[in-house]
Amino acid sequence: MTARWVVDVVAPERNLQIIWQPISLLRKNKPDPDSEYYASSLKTHKMLRVMESVRKTEEEDAVFRLYWEVGTRIHHDGDLDFDLADALTSIGLDADHATAAEEAGWDEEIATRMDAGLALVGEDVGTPLIALDRAGGQSQSGGRDSRVGIFGPVITRVPNTEDSLRLWDAMVTMMRIPGFWELKRTRTERAEFGERPHSIGEAKH
Repeated sequence: MTARWVVDVVAPERNLQIIWQPISLLRKNKPDPDSEYYASSLKTHKMLRVMESVRKTEEEDAVFRLYWEVGTRIHHDGDLDFDLADALTSIGLDADHATAAEEAGWDEEIATRMDAGLALVGEDVGTPLIALDRAGGQSQSGGRDSRVGIFGPVITRVPNTEDSLRLWDAMVTMMRIPGFWELKRTRTERAEFGERPHSIGEAKH
């Protein structure tokens, strides 16, 4: 939902250039192989391998297109067992990238990118994570860092345009204020995904 909020509403209005980065719940949470969460965490980790394979040979936009296609199939279609080769070809990418799902050699790249994000926010977080330029503000440690990150926002629906932009601007303000750390309230509703989005194909964003 946070991705849809950013992509559908905020990015066009705030002229954002987005780089999509991986975070592996398999690597972060380390579920026991006997856990009910292990199988799904392993599957999504393998999808991240495919995304890094795409990133290596394509432009960043292709990573986004694959993320969007995968997210649509999982969250709108309720399908975690879809064919990765089919997902790739449906958006104009080479089906051969699907072989990366079984190639552990991609895990180092996933770890490097994931750790760079967690270094901005700490380990006691989940997803989504958002990072942006600090714009010269003081870091939490008193130095000057070029990037700042935050866990969230966790939303269950995309607000209207006015509220979406207020939410974004407020989040950016809080992120850039030294000493600010956390806001929290208990979630009492499930995500409302809305209509199934169309596949992006080879369209540029």
